[in-house]
Amino acid sequence: MPISKCLQKSEPLWKRWDRKAQKNGLRHQVYAVSGDCYVGEWKDNLKHGKGTQIWKKKGAIYEGDWKFGKRDGYGTLSFPDQEMGKPRKVYSGWWKDDKKSGYGIQFFGPKEYYEGEWCGNLRSGWGRMYYSNSDIYEGQWLNDKPHGEGMLRQKNGNRYEGYWQRGMKNGSGRFFHLDHGQLFEGFWVDNVAKCGTMIDFGRDEAPEPTQFPIPKVGSTQQGPVATPRDRTRPPRSHIQPGQAQPSLAGEQTRFCFQAGIPVETGSSPQGRQHLQSRQHPKGWQPGPSMLLSPTPYCFPPDQNSRP
Repeated sequence: MPISKCLQKSEPLWKRWDRKAQKNGLRHQVYAVSGDCYVGEWKDNLKHGKGTQIWKKKGAIYEGDWKFGKRDGYGTLSFPDQEMGKPRKVYSGWWKDDKKSGYGIQFFGPKEYYEGEWCGNLRSGWGRMYYSNSDIYEGQWLNDKPHGEGMLRQKNGNRYEGYWQRGMKNGSGRFFHLDHGQLFEGFWVDNVAKCGTMIDFGRDEAPEPTQFPIPKVGSTQQGPVATPRDRTRPPRSHIQPGQAQPSLAGEQTRFCFQAGIPVETGSSPQGRQHLQSRQHPKGWQPGPSMLLSPTPYCFPPDQNSRP
């Protein structure tokens, strides 16, 4: 009796090819459709581990850590430099989710770079910025701008210590004019000093000191200091003969014109007693009434005209 055997089904070729194409572990150069090239470690067809990525369009090169297809960890980003003939380092530091996060150094030019903290590709946290004009800023950053407390040291030695907002001086701070030997301490609004005090500071060591020092308050070099007037009793030298005087009691007194005759009225007996004891100047005569019916007109004592 013949014996028949079932033939085993062979695996489709595409599954075999797909299994071989799965990228896991270390691989050699792998090119994308766009022409980009990657050399390094893989996991489940994703860049994971150490590797180097080269972008064909911009020529940028990244060498460092990867995590599930994104730059994550420590890495260095470089761009081609035609003058030097080799890649120029642009950023060296930490990454997270394909963005600069953590401590890193960013090179903006040959003499301009930033070293400090990053968050989401923006300078945020503490950092130090070296500018191309030799100025140095050291302090807090937020959204890629100086924000918080920081110090700006200029090329000539002058420096500002204080608060910043949106990349400008805002709030209280001190500006050291070391080239002239002066110190200004006050309040800033959008890089403009609104109020403050200026004093001499290291004037003897300054390379270009001011011609004269700033006099101190109350010194002999200062002019007369104004003092507040005593408003309880006006000086006698300012009172003209025949002019109505306020009562000695210090209360408000009113002067009323009735039938052309000035009459002083007060709310206290002292004011009325002072009125009785006062005499009019010699030769003074009351004028005729300007009104048919003598109606009094009263006004505060600081007015010197009649209605």
